[in-house]
Amino acid sequence: MNLYSFARGLVKSILSPLYRIQVEGLEHFPKEGGVLLCSNHIDNLDPPVVGVAAPRPVSFMAKEELFNVPILGKILPGIHAFPVRRGMSDREALRKGLKVLKEGEVLGLFPEGTRSKTGEIGKGLAGAGFFALRSDAHVVPCAIIGPYKPFRKLRVVFGPPIDMDPIRGQKMNAEQTTDIIMGHISDLMKNHH
Repeated sequence: MNLYSFARGLVKSILSPLYRIQVEGLEHFPKEGGVLLCSNHIDNLDPPVVGVAAPRPVSFMAKEELFNVPILGKILPGIHAFPVRRGMSDREALRKGLKVLKEGEVLGLFPEGTRSKTGEIGKGLAGAGFFALRSDAHVVPCAIIGPYKPFRKLRVVFGPPIDMDPIRGQKMNAEQTTDIIMGHISDLMKNHH
């Protein structure tokens, strides 16, 4: 068994009962091909929770500092995380993200870049739009509907893939594309509250 499967099983056995994680919309998740999975960001536990909820292994960008933490820094690459320098002009991280998508894998992103203190959805960074436009991956919106309170229900909702053809047809830039993705996440949050 690889480290990812082991870690996923371990995290699931702890977090699922603690937060009564309920997953909805799995039927929308493409079974194959590159997937850009974009979610809102409300808690430090979002990456493991989305990783456990998703039906396929997810690669996440993690802030570079985490790779310097003893033990954690050794585990992260084994669970498909790769470092990104804050500020998103990290070319190496962008290349790595595109490679994940081109190889038909799942790349998980939190377009807001930082946690929302209020639970309200914030403005997304251009990175999500960059990946959506530069790859032919399916773009799947995801909403984490909290709060993270022990033994209270936490919902992870996957929406249908966003149709990228009109966006590409209108020659939208990365920022406008991210705004559209954030709109889809926002709709999921409103419709499943």
